[in-house]
Amino acid sequence: MAEQIWDSFARLNAGERFKRQSAEMGAAVTEAIVEAAQVGSAARILDLACGSGEPAISLAMRLQGTGQVVGLDMAEEPLKVARERARKRGLSNAEFVQGDVHALPFESHSFDRVTSRLGVMFFGDLPQALSEMHRVLKTGGRMALLAWERMEQPYFDATIGTVRRLHPELEVPAAARPMFQFGVPGKLGGALREAGFAAVEEQVQKLRWDWHGTPEEMWDYFRAITVPFRALLEKVEGDEAVDRAVLEALGKRYDGEWVRFGAEMVVATGVKG
Repeated sequence: MAEQIWDSFARLNAGERFKRQSAEMGAAVTEAIVEAAQVGSAARILDLACGSGEPAISLAMRLQGTGQVVGLDMAEEPLKVARERARKRGLSNAEFVQGDVHALPFESHSFDRVTSRLGVMFFGDLPQALSEMHRVLKTGGRMALLAWERMEQPYFDATIGTVRRLHPELEVPAAARPMFQFGVPGKLGGALREAGFAAVEEQVQKLRWDWHGTPEEMWDYFRAITVPFRALLEKVEGDEAVDRAVLEALGKRYDGEWVRFGAEMVVATGVKG
């Protein structure tokens, strides 16, 4: 099952081993969706596909002890990490629950904001998921979603792109293709309109997405954490030529402290009328 894949030991272990670098890499992306959500004090916020806690934790911190943030994910193990992170920060206004975005376990009209950072690409039935988000929002409530744009950008080109140039017979796995579906201009915003959202806006933002560490660490992290590409990466595991080529590509982006990528993300917002 999908939740078992996202719960994998290798992924969780890498997340713990590289938690500082992972947090630094995702900081600008988290900030982008927090800003897009336009959170006010005492808001009740639902963060979907929250994984190990972002942007739910940042949203709870933004509320400064007021309101409530509920983080929901289908995989239980990352939620344990999220709960511990919230506990260490003394966040009494954040909680984390397991659940399915296609059948949200909440009453209608119960949230002021709904967010999802790098999760909407994986919702199996997007219209149903958006319908559920619309249902649980209060009238006037705001939705903010953030997704990868196209695959053709440095982070994936230096890793998966390098692998496929050496092995052109290897296709992008079916599990990874949805990651880039919103690279089609207007697709995510259009889906929000079809779900009944008003005042819909969609934009591509160029954001910092850099790795604070060596190319070797970056490649170790990528292989462990990037679940949708696992089927491809397993086919080249132990291939020294692939490892050398990827490290060379990453090395070209390494300034002695950071592996610099940058990223283009789609940010879409809408309001429940």
